[in-house]
Amino acid sequence: MSDARRALPSVTALLESEGVRPLLKRAPRGVVVDAIRRAIEAARSAPDSAPRTDHDWAHAVASSVEQSLRPSLRRVINGTGVVLHTNLGRAPLPKAAIDAIARVAAGFSNLEFDIERGERGSRYSHCTALLQELTGAEDALVVNNCAAALVLVLNTLADGRDAIVSRGELIEIGGSFRIPEIMAKSGARLVEVGTTNRTSIDDYRRAVGPDTGIVVKVHRSNFALAGFVAEATASELAAVAGECGVPLLHDLGSGLMISLDEFGLTGEPTARDAIRAGATVVTMSGDKLLGGPQAGLILGKRDALDRIRKNPLTRSYRVDKLTLAALEATLSLYRDPAKALRDIPALAQLTCDLASLRDRAGQIRGELNSPSIEIIESEASVGGGAFPTARIPSIALAISGRADAIESRLRLGEPAVVARVADRRVIVDLRTVFPEEDGDLVAALRAAMA
Repeated sequence: MSDARRALPSVTALLESEGVRPLLKRAPRGVVVDAIRRAIEAARSAPDSAPRTDHDWAHAVASSVEQSLRPSLRRVINGTGVVLHTNLGRAPLPKAAIDAIARVAAGFSNLEFDIERGERGSRYSHCTALLQELTGAEDALVVNNCAAALVLVLNTLADGRDAIVSRGELIEIGGSFRIPEIMAKSGARLVEVGTTNRTSIDDYRRAVGPDTGIVVKVHRSNFALAGFVAEATASELAAVAGECGVPLLHDLGSGLMISLDEFGLTGEPTARDAIRAGATVVTMSGDKLLGGPQAGLILGKRDALDRIRKNPLTRSYRVDKLTLAALEATLSLYRDPAKALRDIPALAQLTCDLASLRDRAGQIRGELNSPSIEIIESEASVGGGAFPTARIPSIALAISGRADAIESRLRLGEPAVVARVADRRVIVDLRTVFPEEDGDLVAALRAAMA
């Protein structure tokens, strides 16, 4: 028997074929040639499933070209019910932030130019006034993420000295990054006090000595301690740190700017709360509950911020103009809390009422008109390490049938829909699907269920 691979077409033959030639109008020649080579190699590796006709070859090459041209980073519809989903990019930006990015990205900007004085300025001045206004901090600095903020503060205030922290706060923040390891990279010497479940203010007081550089309080992320537990509050720690003449760093993490107590989300301190408690420095994220771009915010006393700003490491953690534009626009929304709750997507999703979600679910189900779709009650979560025990009542679509196949088709579609499988059904939670995405969701479900 002759080897079928001997009959494979050449690159040139396929490039000049009637079915492939039009692809040269859609993609660069090199991209098409690479796609042809991949198609031939795939056929050589699996001859039984190799294309047989000119039409089949054209389809194989076109599919390879399309895959090559598709952006690696692309839009996803979040049907998981996790609002601040780290794998899905955390907080979507408000329209005001997107518009600000477009304005700044389209041309030149005064990133490091003082327009009023006509001289060199600092990129670190653009969000400072807003952060002071909204949090009550004396000064503020923006870097590229919260982990960088933590390292920078520790390196500035406690390099080569002791950093005292509770054993119950030595957390892992995701992606295998752990607070003890991050602190070690800063140059500070970690000093653990208390136990996993109980740490008293006296534990800190006894640990402070001549080599102490800083006292650290870390917001617990992704978990909560319950039962026989105790911890020192930020205000108690501020008093002890003040008595001993050492700074207090409060790693707040989530970046909550306004209370969400009225929506049943309680127990998370706001940035203003943390400043009011007396911390020397507060660090937090910009892309979690704050609802803006990825950034690390350093807030606190002016003399401490002056030292941090002059640290040579600050340049390695500096933030770019697009992030600053988005952050400033997002922070501006907080001047009117009602507007922030409405216009900042993460907050809007967290506070959306059940009736609205149920109405949307009914409309989607009506459009699809399929007995395989059921409207069910579900539970959403905040994500991003905030409110780890909170379960938010929500509404979801439950799709029966070949759950694994439907989930895969949704995920591989355009746009991709990321859902979850439970009880042999695909669950799409509408709390994390924006109303303007309902049309795309209907089309994706129709295609996945066909």
